[in-house]
Amino acid sequence: MDGQVEGSIELRSHGLTVGPNGRVHANIVAQDVVIFGKVEGNVRASERVELKRSAVLHGDIFAQRIVIEDGAFLKGGIDIQKAEPKAEVRRETPAAAPASSPAPVPVVSQTSLLDGK
Repeated sequence: MDGQVEGSIELRSHGLTVGPNGRVHANIVAQDVVIFGKVEGNVRASERVELKRSAVLHGDIFAQRIVIEDGAFLKGGIDIQKAEPKAEVRRETPAAAPASSPAPVPVVSQTSLLDGK
């Protein structure tokens, strides 16, 4: 995007790049946001926000990862979000014995040395 936008921008499963001539007066919600131009509003990314050297941002950033190049201007707060836990895939091999039950101990003889037999 390399023009002017006022209002709100929502691209939840897509990325947004604000070009060097971009002038945004809106809150942004996207997967990844890269800013070269000027943004006035909060930026919320489910993945990453990147402020390039020419970026000017007046607003808060909410993201899992953030990159701020030397020379970028930020007036606002940064809230690093914790990644959502992914569902674990459990693989069990059929040859493996369950860990909760120990293997049986074989009994060799039940006679005692005290029996004298």
